Amino acid sequence: MLKRFHFDSPTEVYRADAAVLWCFDDRITLVVQKFLKRIGVRQVDTVRIAGGAMALASPKDNFEQGFVIEQLRVSRRLHQTERVILFAHRDCGAYGGSARFQGDAETEASFHRAELARAAEVIRAALPDVTVEYYFADFDGVWEMDAPRSAIAG
Repeated sequence: MLKRFHFDSPTEVYRADAAVLWCFDDRITLVVQKFLKRIGVRQVDTVRIAGGAMALASPKDNFEQGFVIEQLRVSRRLHQTERVILFAHRDCGAYGGSARFQGDAETEASFHRAELARAAEVIRAALPDVTVEYYFADFDGVWEMDAPRSAIAG
């Protein structure tokens, strides 16, 4: 065995500020990380899969939904996670990208709002003791999707 890199990682078990479910599309990585930091989420249990919350809201099969719920349960058990944060994003390839919405940003955001709300309900049913919040990452910022419509349109 050849050590290729030395780094001292913390060995203490942590309490997660949140379990975060989002798409593996790297275009939104930096904005999500910066946003989480801005809202005070430092210790994160991350679940990243194509489409993110799609696995809960519109799963292709029972495996997808069960897998994500189990990951959230493990986060709860191992790191006492009490908060789940969901992200959807503009031009998500798992949903067919922005082309699916003929470039209509408002229609696309409304679609993802409904998907995120459905995913949040699945989580609340499976894990009633966690709080769930959800956001939409566009290429110019992050929008709180369970906020009143007028706060998002701006």
